[in-house]
Amino acid sequence: MIDEEVMVSICCITYNHENFIAEAIQSFLMQKTNFKFDIIIGDDCSSDKTQSIIKFYSETYPGKIKLISTPTNSGPHKNLINCIAHCKGKYIALCEGDDYWTNEYKLQKQVDFLENNADFVICCHYHKVININNETLYVHPNPKPLVHTYTDLLAGKQEETKTATVVYRNTPETIRLFSKPWFFECHAGDKMFKLWATQRTGGKIYVIPEVMSCYRNHKGGIWSMINTKVRMEMVISDFNLIIKNFTYSAIAKKKLLLLYIKRYLLFELQNKRFRKAYDTLKYLL
Repeated sequence: MIDEEVMVSICCITYNHENFIAEAIQSFLMQKTNFKFDIIIGDDCSSDKTQSIIKFYSETYPGKIKLISTPTNSGPHKNLINCIAHCKGKYIALCEGDDYWTNEYKLQKQVDFLENNADFVICCHYHKVININNETLYVHPNPKPLVHTYTDLLAGKQEETKTATVVYRNTPETIRLFSKPWFFECHAGDKMFKLWATQRTGGKIYVIPEVMSCYRNHKGGIWSMINTKVRMEMVISDFNLIIKNFTYSAIAKKKLLLLYIKRYLLFELQNKRFRKAYDTLKYLL
């Protein structure tokens, strides 16, 4: 149930982020807004000091920060769903515990946009990638406004929509994805969510042309340090979930086939994944 007094709920999932979580929380607390927001942090049974750091902040800012902890490690998908279930804001802002925001007006700018543009379901912005030493690995040299539709996302276009940049409308339709059994089979839950939200609502994604968050590459990251071969296998697995669980036109189906051939088929053949390649091609032909 949405709390009409809370405009934004910040949803932060974390696991063994003792070296990073304080910076994330501080970036939430620094937000300057003309509306009320709360901070919901889901800790997935961390074995380090992450939870004690969160407790310190929740006790320092009572009523502002809520810790949701699990007795056993449940994995990122279930942790996210549990955390979102406690988010009562009209909008939900996402940020994982090892990333952080860099602009104190980030939430205000994104909410202002969504409040004035009903045909958009998600608002994102540009980001910077850093390493463990806070050295910049990537930042776009010339940010420009971007608009992504459901069709764009199907075609693999999702530039500058990292999790820590997302603010979306908290509606029953957007969260219905989490009741689908196949969601728990996916690896890139954020990608599935963006596809689901844009398809089910008909809304678009707008990307504000400003760098307002940092994505951190480190050994404990879910995606950033995964072996290249394993990562590609995960991406292809998600691709197959997408083609089997989302609807699309005949033209879009042809584009998905071309996308598979261009990006993934050679990898499948080189790694003797002949049956998997055959099944995917058969489904798209």
